[in-house]
Amino acid sequence: NPTLGHWDPVAPNGTVVQDPAPWVGGVKPFLMQSPSQFRTAGPNTLTSGAYTADFNEVKALGGDGVVTPSARTATQTHNAIFWQSAGGPALLWSGVARSLAEDPAMGLDLADSARLLAMMNLSGADASINCWNDKYHFDFWRPFQAVRRADEDGNPATSPQPTPNWTPLLSAPYPDHTSGHMCQDGAHTTVLRMFFGDVIDGGYQITSAAVNPGGPATRTFGSFSQAVDEIVEARIWAGLHFRTADVQGRGIGTNVANFMADNYCQPVGKG
Repeated sequence: NPTLGHWDPVAPNGTVVQDPAPWVGGVKPFLMQSPSQFRTAGPNTLTSGAYTADFNEVKALGGDGVVTPSARTATQTHNAIFWQSAGGPALLWSGVARSLAEDPAMGLDLADSARLLAMMNLSGADASINCWNDKYHFDFWRPFQAVRRADEDGNPATSPQPTPNWTPLLSAPYPDHTSGHMCQDGAHTTVLRMFFGDVIDGGYQITSAAVNPGGPATRTFGSFSQAVDEIVEARIWAGLHFRTADVQGRGIGTNVANFMADNYCQPVGKG
């Protein structure tokens, strides 16, 4: 077994799964001064109260509901799969941006719209670079690995699932910390708020390819913060991430977008 607390490139079913893009964390950034400019505080130590809280939360909610029992509701299951199947953050938030930019009530011209999409996708790209740099800097294990080996972690407040092979609803082939989805969500929605504010009159829609019980394929959200707050929870409901990985990932995206706004992409040629 790998060192306690470290990611093992083995899927819940025991097959070896390699990260298709481990090189992302070493890419030269578009905006940042280094791929680790916004290094996070990192995952919690295995014997800390914060880790215990994260562990017990995802253990209770993140199971697949087949091999592993889950306290998740039907709506939570739907929403976990909804965000996983919505096309990825760059695609889904660019779609929202295009829809809002085309609304005459928003007052964006062609130049504003081009700047919006450039800012979103440049900051999203750099957020992913910093995220993957964090992932392999900390190399933190996924929740299913943590639960399965909880009797080894030195923390008396954590325990393995009675079923020996605790299985998440969803899984991914790279380390837990930080959440790639949340890094991009944080970046894209921070830029969207710069242009439109947080609350959108009449709301905006997101459609997912997910087909599962518990809710609709197209949903309406009244604000960007509402959606991103839900995605934080959805990654836990899916058994994909500890809460700390979600929250710190969201922070990377926010920091990258704010750094960009302070140093790049200023509007010119008007007035």
